Amino acid sequence: MTILDQIIENKKIEIARAKEKVTVEELKSSVYFQRETISLKSALLAENSTGIISEYKRKSPSKGDINVGAGIAETTLGYTKAGAAGISVLTDTVFFGGFKEDLLIARENNPTTPLLRKDFMIDEYQLYEAKAWGADVILLIAANLESSEIESLSKKAHELGLEVLLEVHDQAEIDKSPMQNVDIVGVNNRNLKNFAENNVNASIELYDFIPKEKVKISESCISHPDTVKQLREIGYKGFLMGENFMKTSNPAKALEEFVELII
Repeated sequence: MTILDQIIENKKIEIARAKEKVTVEELKSSVYFQRETISLKSALLAENSTGIISEYKRKSPSKGDINVGAGIAETTLGYTKAGAAGISVLTDTVFFGGFKEDLLIARENNPTTPLLRKDFMIDEYQLYEAKAWGADVILLIAANLESSEIESLSKKAHELGLEVLLEVHDQAEIDKSPMQNVDIVGVNNRNLKNFAENNVNASIELYDFIPKEKVKISESCISHPDTVKQLREIGYKGFLMGENFMKTSNPAKALEEFVELII
């Protein structure tokens, strides 16, 4: 069983429990459910956008604890002030140390910044959760979804006013994925089956296989400003970065210093 398999099996249990506690109707009555969402796609395409989607992540299966002490409010507000085009918030608890409260707190402190709910989405119920918790964008991971699931979940996300980031790792995942309701395609440079690899080769190799009209971002394994510059030249508009900032004592300051080197 791969790490991804383990995560998905646990996610099924979590969702079943969540449905027993909170109904969809209760989620729809949330204070954030009726708000107009903010476009991450537009933020990435905006003139002078840094393109950085900075991530709040306490731990990961491959790295263990990264920064369990960084405050969610302070860190995400600092990300916004440092010029993040968007913020990714992990809500998986068991494997990444995230909580729904992290997303709620990030939303409260960053009312004008696009927020991505970073989780392993396999059920429409999670989309209602994302909207209720203040997310603007949801993540669909092609590696753990069938084509029909990508199609149905992305369509439902759009019905709820959420943008869709589709994550791919190889050409086969691109080829199988219905793209009509996908706003952003992200190439994950890390293999989710073993969480190994430490380069951006996947982004370089897959760019031309992604439909031209889609906004493209590169995810993971980015730590140097020159890498961002290289990927920009290819055509990437966004760069999802977590560990590089979170492993420092002051993630927001680390982002600020990084942005100065890529402007």
